[in-house]
Amino acid sequence: MSSRTYRLFRNAILAEQQVTCVYEGRHRELCPHIIGINKSGEEAVLAWQFAGESSRPLPQWRCLKLANVSGARARNGRWHEGGSHRTTQTCVSNIDLDVNVDVRRLSSR
Repeated sequence: MSSRTYRLFRNAILAEQQVTCVYEGRHRELCPHIIGINKSGEEAVLAWQFAGESSRPLPQWRCLKLANVSGARARNGRWHEGGSHRTTQTCVSNIDLDVNVDVRRLSSR
């Protein structure tokens, strides 16, 4: 059974909504793109962080372990995404939902 945080991020992907949360003690503003399970068997999400706090320059891709996320909230707002990937993502090894494959393909029908 998935966690409440997992369900919130999954629903945000389906609705192409932004998510705000605290991760590693920092406020994050994200657009989640891929959700599922990582190599360690933990719930994880690959998200584009476009605002909030970070130790590195923004915007950038973020891999979040959902067990370490607190105060997550979905909100409406402009959808953000990064440039093309030069390498295959390794954040989520068992993909449940990918905005580019599952959501946009269905909405184009």
